[in-house]
Amino acid sequence: MIDDIEALVGCESPSEDHEAVARSAEVVAAIGRRLLGTEPERIVTDGCTHLRWRFGEPRVLLLGHHDTVWPLGSLATHPFEVRDGVLRGPGCFDMKAGVVMALHAAAALPDRDGLSILVTGDEEIGSPLSRPLIEDEAKTCDAVLVLEASADGGALKTRRKGVSRYWVEVDGRAAHAGLEPEKGVNAGIEVAHQILAVAALADAEKGTTVVPTALSAGTTTNTVPAAASVAVDARVWDTGEQGRVDRAIRSLTPVVDGSGIRIGGGINRAPLEAKASAELFALANELAAGLGIGPLTEAAVGGASDGNFTAGLGIPTLDGLGAVGGGAHADDEHVLVAELPRRTALVRELAETLLARESSSAPTNARGESGAAQR
Repeated sequence: MIDDIEALVGCESPSEDHEAVARSAEVVAAIGRRLLGTEPERIVTDGCTHLRWRFGEPRVLLLGHHDTVWPLGSLATHPFEVRDGVLRGPGCFDMKAGVVMALHAAAALPDRDGLSILVTGDEEIGSPLSRPLIEDEAKTCDAVLVLEASADGGALKTRRKGVSRYWVEVDGRAAHAGLEPEKGVNAGIEVAHQILAVAALADAEKGTTVVPTALSAGTTTNTVPAAASVAVDARVWDTGEQGRVDRAIRSLTPVVDGSGIRIGGGINRAPLEAKASAELFALANELAAGLGIGPLTEAAVGGASDGNFTAGLGIPTLDGLGAVGGGAHADDEHVLVAELPRRTALVRELAETLLARESSSAPTNARGESGAAQR
């Protein structure tokens, strides 16, 4: 398993570099081919490569991604290594180890009928190309097991905040800042008003955060800014709050005379609420006890994953089943080696138990196997 993680970490795959993601997909495909004895379906959406293995009509989905936030060249400063029981390397924790764990867990199943494995290539940028694929694959499933990294201490992620992303763009009018500033309409001042309005939408008691992030305004130091913009990251625990924030941002109006604003973006992922994970977490705890690795712990986290999409469809979803470690997206990203076989065994037991059950009344749709590799 460590050799497979090393091979995958050694193939850098920043989300927005489709050629790099395609190379990474081939590494994942080679590992899966060796372990599962079959080729994956390569699904390319607008240049981004995703992989899917299907064994009959999907009833249990193992879900993960092979793209990372790390730019090409990161291995030069953050080389792969295993020392003192800790594995390090860019993207090892989030979530290349989890991809390898999913494939090893599937390989150990006595019967894979009803299993689907989907490994996407654009999760770190919000899954703009893979979301329809994820939701389509989950529709016939009774359960989705997400191999994203665990929370602190190995906790499974039974709640995730929903995420919305917006862009507030401001139009003003340029003028010389020294000679006749009164003839301008200062987009910088207008965007400042909008930043304050947006930030006021947060509600600490409800756990709602609304954070202005990337900001730009103006062109030169002696010109009244004619344009400005700010990005907004909003995260909430429930759909009611998500709707409130969405309506409020779309209702923003200009404050400075003569300025104009435009709102872009919107809701990206609905919350993964506790009810979507409760039954699966209880089953995981029971199976973990049998494996001698319980009791499990659970956590609610502010970050979102593709599990938010499947939970939003009403499909039972359990997240954080991947590597135990820490430092996602950071210099100290790492995986605890001793936990790899334990967590992989848990995923295998979960998948085997769920596949052995009679199919429930999960939402279904009439669709055939997709043979198209290009979309």
